[in-house]
Order: sequence, then structure tokens, then C-alpha cells
Amino acid sequence: MSFITETARQTQVIHTTDVLVVGSGPAGLAAAIAASREGAETTLLERYGCFGGNITQVGVEGFAWYRHPQTVDSEGIGIEFEERAKSMGAATPEPQSDSHAIDGEAFKYVADVLVEEAGITPMLHRTVVAPIIEDGIIKGVIVESKSGREAILAKRVIDATGDADIAYRAGAIVHKTPKEHMMAASVMFSMNGVNKQKFIDNVKADPHTYADWSGGEWSIETTGKEDDMFSPFLKKPFDKARDAGLIPTNLSTIAGTWGAVTEQGDLTYLNLVHLAGIDGTNADDLTRGEIEGRRQAMLAIEALKRYNPGCENAKLRNFGLTLGIRDTRKIDAHYNMTAHDVREQGRFDDSIGIFPEFIDGYGILILPTTGRYFQLPYRAMLPKNIGHLIVSGRSTGGDRDSHAAVRNMMCCAVNGQGAGVAAAVSIESDKDFDAVDIKIVQKRLLAQGARIA
Repeated sequence: MSFITETARQTQVIHTTDVLVVGSGPAGLAAAIAASREGAETTLLERYGCFGGNITQVGVEGFAWYRHPQTVDSEGIGIEFEERAKSMGAATPEPQSDSHAIDGEAFKYVADVLVEEAGITPMLHRTVVAPIIEDGIIKGVIVESKSGREAILAKRVIDATGDADIAYRAGAIVHKTPKEHMMAASVMFSMNGVNKQKFIDNVKADPHTYADWSGGEWSIETTGKEDDMFSPFLKKPFDKARDAGLIPTNLSTIAGTWGAVTEQGDLTYLNLVHLAGIDGTNADDLTRGEIEGRRQAMLAIEALKRYNPGCENAKLRNFGLTLGIRDTRKIDAHYNMTAHDVREQGRFDDSIGIFPEFIDGYGILILPTTGRYFQLPYRAMLPKNIGHLIVSGRSTGGDRDSHAAVRNMMCCAVNGQGAGVAAAVSIESDKDFDAVDIKIVQKRLLAQGARIA
């Protein structure tokens, strides 16, 4: 292995802010809005050209597909995302739940409006390459972009990268699931030219349930109550395609769910391609996954055209901008959530929000149909050893089963709102994140419309 030595250089400080949020997925977007609403000067930093993360960049439009009539759901800014999308014509009724699918393309504009309304400083097209650390405290970040290498300074930083990039590079303790056990990555895509009536008639004639998720390469643990519930699942067309030699027999994981079908013939957020062995923090893995995933998606489209009624004249509408990554780094937090917490309605004195008993990942599927829910502890967002830094989104501290719950987008929005409010309170009180008065944070969250108990 060879190395080069980089020349020492000065980097211009182009911006200073109270709160810097890195990453604009549901967690980061909610965090920035929450911090700004509390009066903190807030900047939202994003490496791509739009805000929204998994919604806009990956194409996961089922923001609350877990919701059913008996669900006790989260409240706060996450619900605002769904309601604003509905009011701005950027949502479609979701077929398997009491929710709306968010139009990922239109939500790019919805997110712009939310950021502008909140008075947040937007920074797109900048990638963080290093944190700025002094005496164990984060002071800001170094970014690279078309504008060159720049520095941004902040009183508090929220890591909403999804991969704990800032925490990891700052020296916080993190851990990562071994690659062979990581949840598979997805290539999301949508189709157009679908005959909606013919497609829906076929669904009604041969409906699938969540029990159909088991079989082949997958084994799904449920509570039993999910087994007979309707699921927008597609498997039979791909079995036929493998029998006909259209899809290689080794690609047994091509199967999954469709999201919504519009009157115009759009069949959206197709979650049919699942790629094992992809580490979302490894650029070579990401390259391999993008290319292989698109190849498999085109095979899936051809199978649907041949073997699924209503898709005969359909074609690809779009791929997601990037891979859907479910599972990379998590921080070793002041408190790491457990399987017991998410399965047995965990309760915490430092709760910053609630999330229904919805667990989806690692072969587990539990849907919230009985009113059960758990609380999210503030301490799970606090990394060890680094001052002025809080971590929101799916990188919060916890074990495998808890990750399968808190990684979901609405839950990320919940802890994002908590992180944003905490950042503002931290600055006001001149106390670090681990010393803020949690009662003040909770009071502010309630005033913002969150539910914490």
C-alpha cells in the first residue's frame, strides 16, 4: 500500500451558524426545522441537490405504511411532512395502510418550502470530508464541493448522515453490523404505462398477505396477527420468469412490494431488488450495488411486463438517485436501546417522542395494530467522548432488533425533532448535550406538537 503526503493549507471559513445539521433525510430535515423554530440560527447541509433523504433521493415513498386504524402513532414534525405533502398535491393514498405515500419527486419542492419557511440556511451540493475538533469538542466541519474546500463553524452539530459519518470521523465510539449480516440494500424504482384497472383487478383476484413474505430466501418472524393482513406483495411474476429462464435462478431475492398505482398509470416505489453484502460506508460496495441493482431492476421490469396483468405496456419511469441503505454504523450511546425496549413498550424518563410497535428488518415484521408503542430516550442520541455533537436518525445507539424499529423514517423524524430542540436548548443554557435539562427539552417538544408519553 502506498501513500501521498498532502501539503498543509489554510481553509477559508465561509459560514458560521448556531446549529449545523449534516444530512437532510427525515431526521435532519426535522432537526433543522425544530432547531430553527426554537430561535437557533440553523444551517442544513446536504451532499445531493435536494433535501429529503430516503424520500427524495432513494424513492422510499411509504413514509407511514405501518399505520393502521388501531395504531398509536408518533406526532410532531414527521406528521407535518405527510400532511404538507397531501396539501401540496405530493401524496397518494397508500394501498396497505391508513396513510399516504409521499411523491418523492414532488417532495423535493415541499422540502424546499419547509426549509425556507423555517428560515433555515440551505446548503446543497457540499460533502463533509472532516470534522473540526478542538480539545474533544466539535467546532464545525470541512466540506468539499464545486466551490472548493471550505470550513463551516457551528456552536452545535447534529449528525443526521444516517451512517454516523461525523461521529465516526470525530472519534466517537461506533459499531457496525458485520457485512454478511447487514440488512440488504435496495434499488428503488418506479414504472409508468401501467393499466391501473387491470393491475388492481389482478391484485383483488389473487391478493397477497404478509405471510407470503416468508418462503424462498426469506424467513419472517411475525406475531401471527400480521399473517392474514393484505400486503402489496409481488412474487409470482418473478417465479414464472425464473422458470422461463428470463431471471437467473440465483437471483431468488427479486420479489417484494409495490407502493401505489395512480390513475395516470404510475406504479411507484417498487421495492423488489434486495442486495446482500453491501456496506453503505464502502464506496466500492456502493458502486457494485448501484450497477448490479439497476441490472436486476431491468430484469424485474421485463418479468412484470410478461407475467403481471396490467404491466404489458409498462416501462421504467425512474430509478432512485442512490441506493437505499438500511444498516451501517451506530453510535455507542449513553444509552443503547434494546430488543426489549421496542418489543415491550419501553418507557423512559428522558423520552423525546414515541413510535408505534413497528419492527421491520433482520427477518422480523411486527406491525402496530393493537395500540402498543415505545418511547425514544434522549440518551440514545448522545455519543461518547465528543462534545457539542448529537446524533439523530438510524445511527442512534441500540442493538439489532431496536435498529429494525428506529431506522424507519417516521421514527427518524421523531428523534430528529428531539435533537433539534435539544441543540437550541443546549446553546441557550450554555450546557453541552449531556448536561441539558431534559425537562426543558420535553416542554419545548410538547409546545412543538410532539408526543413524548
